[in-house]
Amino acid sequence: MASKKEKASAYWKENIKYLTILLIIWFLVSFGAGILFRENLNEFRLGGFKLGFWFAQQGSIYVFVILIFIYVRLMNRLDKKYGYDE
Repeated sequence: MASKKEKASAYWKENIKYLTILLIIWFLVSFGAGILFRENLNEFRLGGFKLGFWFAQQGSIYVFVILIFIYVRLMNRLDKKYGYDE
């Protein structure tokens, strides 16, 4: 059986992995879609607005809120996996 310290270390390692993945997604959506790939995305329209503009103004915020809910769900599973849920 794993010690308490090993269990906590594995928990934080997995937590950091989730955070890294979610932050990369957020960066790609906010900076990538809103700034770097704006010109390419502006060829498409969403709700009458150019897609690059939409991502810069609203899309990245929506994605950020969705990522918060995903993180909560992942952390609830992680807490149960390592026995930290109450």
